[in-house]
Amino acid sequence: MIKISDLRLRDIVNVADGRRLGMIKDIDIDPEMGKVKAIVLPGQGRMNFFSRGDDLVVPWDRIRKIGVDVILVDVSNFSESNMDFG
Repeated sequence: MIKISDLRLRDIVNVADGRRLGMIKDIDIDPEMGKVKAIVLPGQGRMNFFSRGDDLVVPWDRIRKIGVDVILVDVSNFSESNMDFG
């Protein structure tokens, strides 16, 4: 079992391009199902479908591996200019 407090200490890395996306700012939980729906990363002033204000929302199904120090996510088609995920 992994504690949420432990997840927040890990860097998030995009496996599509190796880019470091930051650390977890918040976690979106479905209270009825008791499951994590998404992780929220601090954004850099860009908006798109997966953003919440300036924050970047990565759906749980995009998480590929949770390691000791790093969480690998697959946000394919990540573009610094538009953050469009395919």
